[in-house]
Amino acid sequence: MHRRVAFGIGFTAVLFFLVQLGALALVPTFYEQGYQTVEDPTNPTNSLLYIGAILVATAVMLAAFKYELQWLVKGFITLAAGSLAWYVFSVFFSPLLAAIPAVGLAVLLIIYPEWYIIDAAGVLMGAGAAGLFGISFGLLPALVLLSILAVYDAISVYGTEHMLDLAAGVMDLNLPVILVIPTTLSYSLREDVSPVATDDNANASVSDNETHTHTNELAEHDAEAPSSIDETSTDDSHIRDAFFIGLGDAVMPTVLVASAAFFLPAELTPSLGIFGIPAMTLPALTAMIGTFIGLFVLMWLVVKGRAHAGLPLLNGGAIAGYLIGALLSGVPLIRALGL
Repeated sequence: MHRRVAFGIGFTAVLFFLVQLGALALVPTFYEQGYQTVEDPTNPTNSLLYIGAILVATAVMLAAFKYELQWLVKGFITLAAGSLAWYVFSVFFSPLLAAIPAVGLAVLLIIYPEWYIIDAAGVLMGAGAAGLFGISFGLLPALVLLSILAVYDAISVYGTEHMLDLAAGVMDLNLPVILVIPTTLSYSLREDVSPVATDDNANASVSDNETHTHTNELAEHDAEAPSSIDETSTDDSHIRDAFFIGLGDAVMPTVLVASAAFFLPAELTPSLGIFGIPAMTLPALTAMIGTFIGLFVLMWLVVKGRAHAGLPLLNGGAIAGYLIGALLSGVPLIRALGL
C-alpha cells in the first residue's frame, strides 16, 4: 500500500473517531437541554419512520439532480449544516450566541468550500446528529435502524445502484454530506476540476441517508498501479489527491455508540472515567472498536478497485462490538437487545 493511500485511510479513521467522541461528549448535555426528539425513545416504529424519511429524501434528491435543481439540494443541506452546528454550539453558548458561529459556518460552506471547511462542518454535523439520534433511539430502535439501513445500503449499491447515482450528484455540491479525505495536505478541493467517475470501476462505498462513500481515487491506485507498489514507493503519479467518504458512514454506527452509552443501566455499565467524556462506557467503547474493524475491512476492499456498500460492515461491526461489550459488562442479552 502506498504511503499516501495509508495516510488517507488514517485520516478517515481520525474523522470517524472525532465524530464518535464528539457524540459521546454531547449526549449528557443534549439530554439535559431537552433535545430528545421523540416522546418514547424505546418505540421501534421510530426507526421505521426515519427509514421512510430516508427513502423520501433519496427520491427527492434524485429527482432534483435529474431536473437540474441542485440549488434546492444545496440550500437544504446548507440549512441542515447550520442547524446541526447550532445544536453543538448551544452546548457552549447561549442559543442566541450559538447562532453566530452556526451561521458563519453555513456562509463559509457557500463562499469557501475548501476540504478542511467541509470536514470541520462534517465532524460537527456528524457528532451533533449522532448525539441527537443516540438519545432519541433506544437500544432496540437503534439496532433496528442500523440493521435495516445495512440491508438497504447493500441493495441500493449492489442491486438497484441508485446510491451510486446519488453519490455522484452530491459530490458535485462540495458540501459536508461527504467527508473529503486528502492524500496530500497541499490538495485543494476548490481547484480540483477532475471528473468524478460513476461507473462500476469507480470505487464507491455508499452509505445511508443522502450520504455516500465515493472512493474512485483509491480504485485508480490498485486498478492501474502494478502490484509491486507498496508504501515505500515514491511514484505518486497514479494516485489522486483525495477521495471521499459519506458522512452517514460515520454517523449511523455512532448512533448505536451513543445509544449504548445513554440507555444501558449505569449500575451495569459505569463510566470508564475518561476526562471530558463521562458517557464513555465499555459497550460504547467496544461498539467504537467494532466500527473501526468494519472501517478498515471496508477500506481494504475499497483499494481493490470496486464499489462497496459501507453500512453492512460499519453497522455490523458496531452491533457486534456493542453486544460483546454489553455481555462482558454483565448485561443480559435480552436487555442488551432492548427487549
